[in-house]
Order: sequence, then C-alpha cells, then structure tokens
Amino acid sequence: MTLILASQSRWRQALLKAAGVAFTAEAAYIDESAIIASMQHRKATPRDIADALAELKAAKISARFPDTHVIGSDQVLECEGKLFEKARTLSEARDTLRALRARQHRLISAAVIVRNGSPVWRAVDEATLKMRDFSDAFLETYLQQAGDIVTTSVGAYTIEGPGIQLFAQVRGDQFTIMGLPLLPLLQALRDQGLLTT
Repeated sequence: MTLILASQSRWRQALLKAAGVAFTAEAAYIDESAIIASMQHRKATPRDIADALAELKAAKISARFPDTHVIGSDQVLECEGKLFEKARTLSEARDTLRALRARQHRLISAAVIVRNGSPVWRAVDEATLKMRDFSDAFLETYLQQAGDIVTTSVGAYTIEGPGIQLFAQVRGDQFTIMGLPLLPLLQALRDQGLLTT
C-alpha cells in the first residue's frame, strides 16, 4: 500500500475516488470528544483542533503501516464561539439545526499527511455558511428527507442534497465544506510522488 486514508467517512472516500486517487481506507478510532474538550480547556483555536484531530488520526494508522503515506482529515464546526460535534440521534440533529438556524457558522477542515509517524504536509481551510430562518415545519420535512445523513456530518447536513435548502449564503470551497481540502491535498500527493505531475 502506498496511500491510506485514515477515515471511514464515505464523503472523504468518495471525494478521493472521484478524483482518481488509489488508496485504501482504515478507521482511526480516537476519542474526539475528549481531545476537543482538552484542547478547548487549553484555549486552542478551532483551526488548531481540526489540525490536531487530523494529525492524530493519521499518526495512529501510520504506526501500523510504516513507510506508507497516511492521510488524516477532520472537520470542526464553530458557531458564535461554540464547537459542535456530530449528532448521535435524530433528536440531537434537530437541536443542532435549531441552534444554527438564522446564524452564521464556520466549517474548518484539516488534512495532514503522515509518514513513519511524522507529518510531512498539512493544510487547514475554512468556509463560512449562513443558515436561513427556516420554519419548524421545514426542519421536520428536511430531517425526514435527509435520513441518516444527519448523523454522519458535523452540522447535520450535506450541501450536495436537500441540506442546501437550509442555507441563505455559502462562502468557501465546496470540498472544504464536504470535509476535505481536496485541491491542496492533490498537489501534496503530486509533490510526494504519489500522483502523476
């Protein structure tokens, strides 16, 4: 194996596959909630938290696969100073969307390439999104349409589907919004000799 994605995220895997990148995927189980809480206690920025989570995931898989390039990636959502985590249930997704309704939030996506336990490249990018002031009736319709997607993404939405109707404004790179700063990552893979230049 020459390239591993340290993630079971179907969105990140789909982005890399669509770009024609050959890789395997390995789940990197880390206690994200504990890490986030610890870093927030130390007053770390959302950018630093996203970057640290991405690196920890890649480093964990790199320890099992020496001499292999491992991509770690993560995303955090910040709204008015509060970090949101993935909803575990439909009820939590509803609470998240109510909290974000009619407000602006940031999605910060980080990617790190680790080889032999050490980072060889990293990037962090962010996008700014503003949700519209949708009705409770629309919210319930959206939750029914979206299904389990609401528990697979940090904001309980994806912009590629019905989730786009939640928004009044979206500013930033689409791939960053989807959880992976893809264009800088592809260049890094070319620089590392993993893709044709």
